[in-house]
Amino acid sequence: MTVIRLNEPIRAVLLDIEGTTTPIDFVSQVLFPYARRHVADYLARHLSDEALQADLAGLRAEHSADIAQGLNPPALRDESTATLLETAVTYLHWLIDRDRKSTPLKSLEGKIWEEGFRTDELKSEVFADVPRALARWHRQHRRICIYSSGSVLAQQLLFAHTAAGDLTGLISNFFDTRIGAKKEAESYRRIADALQLPPATIVFISDVTAELEAAHAVGLQCLLSMRPGNPLQPPSEMKIEVASFDEILRDAE
Repeated sequence: MTVIRLNEPIRAVLLDIEGTTTPIDFVSQVLFPYARRHVADYLARHLSDEALQADLAGLRAEHSADIAQGLNPPALRDESTATLLETAVTYLHWLIDRDRKSTPLKSLEGKIWEEGFRTDELKSEVFADVPRALARWHRQHRRICIYSSGSVLAQQLLFAHTAAGDLTGLISNFFDTRIGAKKEAESYRRIADALQLPPATIVFISDVTAELEAAHAVGLQCLLSMRPGNPLQPPSEMKIEVASFDEILRDAE
């Protein structure tokens, strides 16, 4: 087995989800379609909820920005409840189809998935090496953190409902796009500040080189996740590739 060697003593492991801890197909073929199928019903049942109203306010702001940028989004109107529901669903479908990393969309998806996990319609999927690696790093007293475009709620649900059981007790921090976009260096500076750790003591693992380059720019150590089904990444200075978490931070180190 290849063992990846890292430079500084690592005090925290920062993990992407899709294509890193979890197969891309589970997200694209299970979670996203589930949210798309259930969004109209969820909106109709929860329209008066304060949390959903906050999501809708965020969607209105994003819709205005889309118009300003000339993206020609479908109309979003609220002359009546029926009109709001119909146009909000159409706009949300438009965002989902574009895999938009929209904070209000991801918040809403998390709420929909919460119902699916609670009723056992959904079961999450992680790669087989993930539970044992999380347990190993936790035993080594390293902080394990998640950074995903999915909401914190969605992240917690995914790791709470795996075939290996509830893994959330091994994870110290969850970060979503409220801390910043994943391809922006400042987001990783904020994460290091939130963890109160020097960037060089954090290793970030992701399947997207643009994210790794952003993290590397502020001093994080970075590994490119090479899971089955991951799309080919463009050429990059990020040369260190990892196929399994079994290759990272072994007990012998």
